[in-house]
Amino acid sequence: MPKKIAAGNWKMNGTRAAVSEAMAIGQADAGDCVVILCPPATLLTVLSDARLALGGQYCHAETSGAHTGDISAPMLADAGATYCITGHSERRADHGETDADVRAQTQAAWNAGLIAILCIGETLEQREAGETLAVLEGQLNGSLPDGATADNTIIAYEPVWAIGTGKVASAAQVAEVHDALRAQVGPRMSLLYGGSVKAGNAAELFALTNVDGALVGGASLKAADFVPIIEALAAS
Repeated sequence: MPKKIAAGNWKMNGTRAAVSEAMAIGQADAGDCVVILCPPATLLTVLSDARLALGGQYCHAETSGAHTGDISAPMLADAGATYCITGHSERRADHGETDADVRAQTQAAWNAGLIAILCIGETLEQREAGETLAVLEGQLNGSLPDGATADNTIIAYEPVWAIGTGKVASAAQVAEVHDALRAQVGPRMSLLYGGSVKAGNAAELFALTNVDGALVGGASLKAADFVPIIEALAAS
């Protein structure tokens, strides 16, 4: 049975002034859900007392070296992370990361004992061309190393056209993708949906058979927005 997971990605947002929001998120009535917060790396040690699992937003494929501005998976683990996002579309777009890069980063996360939250997603052009399932299968095959299990990997489907745009894939669109992913990765691996998830649409998304939770961006920055999503997942 896949775990129910509510993961918040704060992206490049949050200073120590935001710690109170994280602490409030940790007070959510999460039931049997795992609640993960992926803040900027500068906040990982600050949030060590929060009632949350913590994750990094990215890790370099190497464990150390002359890579100015980067962060390694062992560094994230040392700072208190137990998860790490890999392959987010913003990293792929802004930093030119390829499936091969994501594969190496995911392996690095595993090697450091982190659970990877591997992101895949299609562009609007690919969806309109009817290429969604083929694109996602290709991304998954290219980005996921051999040895992936439900214990070391979570898959997050985030249609690029829905991230931060206010657009949300329809229930039918999400169901089609998640059903295909379930057939590809097996019955135990958690499958998350991401892309403008909010309290108002969370229950409908979590009612879908193969949606085991969400990777939430903007709505995870405030407890007042994120806690209702967590509670909707717990009630599903």
